[in-house]
Amino acid sequence: RSASKFKKLLYVLVRQPQFMLTVGPLLLFAFQNRFPSTSSRLRERRGVLWTNLALAAVITTLCLTIGWKVYLAIHVPILIIAGAAGIWLFYVQHQFEDAYWNQEGDWDFADAAVKGSSFYRLPRVLQWFSGNIGFHHVHHLSPKIPNYRLEACHRAFPALAIAPQLTLLQSLKSLHLRLWDPAARKLVGWRQALRTA
Repeated sequence: RSASKFKKLLYVLVRQPQFMLTVGPLLLFAFQNRFPSTSSRLRERRGVLWTNLALAAVITTLCLTIGWKVYLAIHVPILIIAGAAGIWLFYVQHQFEDAYWNQEGDWDFADAAVKGSSFYRLPRVLQWFSGNIGFHHVHHLSPKIPNYRLEACHRAFPALAIAPQLTLLQSLKSLHLRLWDPAARKLVGWRQALRTA
């Protein structure tokens, strides 16, 4: 029972924008991604190991060259800002009001790919800097499509127009979404969930 309460508390904490976009990037990129998951294959485990060794070599060289205080003063803000941007882009493309969610037996691959991730219509310059990540629904259909081909694929197949579209301004509304309401079949905020309950 206490483990269940802890999981709920952790869920509430992690879903807070203040935590998710500040502490979250540090925990995810500096710590969690440094360890392979228990279900990782040998190749993935080796990839994590080689990445960690390369990072250790670069960090050691930089600390010896410019000093550890200067290194941290430069690296930590970059890690938080870039990490927050990455987490935001991933979050907003999966956490929008009318996202597709279904139980395992009713789950459909194509619907989950196209309706479960948004077409994030970013300004052209942000689209370029983010590697066309706004076409995330296309990536879900076929992860092997390179990022520079995602827009062409989106435009080539009119059926992809059903993907939920979000603009930068509309995406800010997703910050208050926290829970899936199975009756309404949409994501809702705490207040709406409490009113429904």
